[in-house]
Amino acid sequence: MLINNKIFSLILLCILSFTLLTGCRQKERTANELVIGTMAGPESELMRVAQTVAEKQYNLKIRIVEFEDYVTPNAALAEGSIDANLFQHAPYLAKTIQVKGYKLVEIGREFIYPMGLYSNRIKKLSDLPTQGSVAIPVDPSNAGRALLLLQEAKLITLDPTAGLYPTPKDIKQNPKQLKIKELEAAILPRMLKDVDLAAINTNYAIPAGLMPSQDALFLEHKDSPYANILVVRLGEESQEKYQKLLQALHSKEVVEEANKLFSGQAVPAW
Repeated sequence: MLINNKIFSLILLCILSFTLLTGCRQKERTANELVIGTMAGPESELMRVAQTVAEKQYNLKIRIVEFEDYVTPNAALAEGSIDANLFQHAPYLAKTIQVKGYKLVEIGREFIYPMGLYSNRIKKLSDLPTQGSVAIPVDPSNAGRALLLLQEAKLITLDPTAGLYPTPKDIKQNPKQLKIKELEAAILPRMLKDVDLAAINTNYAIPAGLMPSQDALFLEHKDSPYANILVVRLGEESQEKYQKLLQALHSKEVVEEANKLFSGQAVPAW
């Protein structure tokens, strides 16, 4: 039977992808080795401090894998190419598990990085124009977080039954008829020239030169439930190396570096 070039190429691609994936899963690591996924930027810099502490104090060797989006780190953890990740909050993990069915579990809390409302066009929220454009993250949990922040800033009112996961459809009152635009979280700082307001996570704000305590027109409170969490595969949470990792992450060296990297905006949540 003849196979045309397009079908053959597709089959070859599938075989190569499976081989790469299987190779990642089959590489065994010792009891003192971990591969950790983080977001590229300040969070990876912070993990490098924990990496040094973990090796010096606990003989734990950590390799860091940096990601550019919020979807891939949980997929990589679920299929086994990394051992843990530290980039998300509990509402995001819960939604991902609900949608994807991943067997993942939180084993510890790290820092809260407050989300803020930023603008290049206005100096205070009362100056926001009627039918102004507001950019928020597109992923469900951070979109909900942004909408709750807009509600806290008294710009909109949400349906209370939506809980931690409201969508733009849950907006019940919108006095200024704001136009909500859902975009990838990483590009929101660059979009400030094109929108009137944007809800930006601190880990993306600081690399873009935005100082949350100074530049945000409205900032999430420090008692926010959106602390970053350390996540591993279900059933592996009792392994000693993860407890060593947590101790390194909670060390004074990491706290001091977090204060430097996040300009005092990283709040310990443990």
